[in-house]
Amino acid sequence: MMGRVGLTPLEGIRVLDVTTSIAGPYCAQILSALGADVIKVERPDTGDDGRAWGPPFWHGEGTMFLSANAGKRSLGLSLRDPRGRDALLRLVDGADVFLQSLRPGLADELGLGSDALRARNRRLVYCSVGAYGHVGPLRDEPGYDALMQAAGGLISMTGEPGRPGVRVGSSLIDQGTGTWAALGVLAALLDRDRTGEGAVVDVSLYETAVGYIGYHLAGYLADGTVPHGQGTRFPMVAPYQVFATRDGELMIAGGNDRLFAAICGVVGRPQLVDDPRFRTNPERVRHRDELCEILEDALSTNDTAYWLDRLKDAGVPAAPVADTADVAESPQTEALGILQPLAHPAVPGLRLAALPVSFDGERALHRSSPPAVGEHTVEVLAEAGYGPEEIRALAAAEVIRA
Repeated sequence: MMGRVGLTPLEGIRVLDVTTSIAGPYCAQILSALGADVIKVERPDTGDDGRAWGPPFWHGEGTMFLSANAGKRSLGLSLRDPRGRDALLRLVDGADVFLQSLRPGLADELGLGSDALRARNRRLVYCSVGAYGHVGPLRDEPGYDALMQAAGGLISMTGEPGRPGVRVGSSLIDQGTGTWAALGVLAALLDRDRTGEGAVVDVSLYETAVGYIGYHLAGYLADGTVPHGQGTRFPMVAPYQVFATRDGELMIAGGNDRLFAAICGVVGRPQLVDDPRFRTNPERVRHRDELCEILEDALSTNDTAYWLDRLKDAGVPAAPVADTADVAESPQTEALGILQPLAHPAVPGLRLAALPVSFDGERALHRSSPPAVGEHTVEVLAEAGYGPEEIRALAAAEVIRA
């Protein structure tokens, strides 16, 4: 699959990214890959907190930061200094989107709240990325991905049966919240074309977590079911889980009666189809332990590759359990072109995941590598009308990093 820097539906849109960590930066990275000019506003001394999160590091650069900040320009600017805030306000006057994840209340304290900025620029789309949301008893509490996995119910239902819950291994809530923020911004920009005015978009980690347990919430509201860790089992369907083979592990999805019959045929247990314990999916779920013991006993007699070939020939969805190295080296990953090489002065051989979306068969690509702290300060301030002497004075006062 080829890639392209466009389709660029957001070309001409300027985004001020006043966020740190993952959720907000990931949103801004999406907008950049769709054509927006994203100015990342960072502390002039240390930059985004995510720059220091590691190991692992890649030639000294934090891999977590690299993964969420491609395609941006970095403005090293102190928001604690009135001169720094004045510079940011000048940029607000010509911006389309203001994206912030400051601690609750800080944006208003700094004069950067939605009311203040939209009074200056009525076309501005103002997006807040928060922890628990903008209302409610927890509105002023801070939050991170793992905290929201706990507060939002995910940890309680993740892990092995009878054991303490575990965190999902990726920053699922952060990246999901960043995706929702990008979707909200895009919707607000589309609406602005109709009304001529921007809007205030609010997203939060907690709301994302709640959204991700939607069918579990429906189940609880229906009959009081409270889910707990099931390992790799999908709680509403059987068989649908990872099974041990002779040399590894294999995920098998038997999502309906036809697929169950096919699985039974592949493993040489066709009699299970007419067993009254297993005739329908609800019966199979009720008798899951008995069923899965029978299937695993059969699957343990041969290797993963052997079973995978036969299950696929029978039309049964199945996949070996891959680790990160397997994914990075997978021919499917290579065919999709989702790992994008990017030229970076400090990180030779840099490759990052591009957007998981294609247009007309071509991957949407990042337009540049993640920036150094303050790499674009001078050019951004010059665009805002600052002269060379003013910029030098701000740098000497350590208001900016130039």
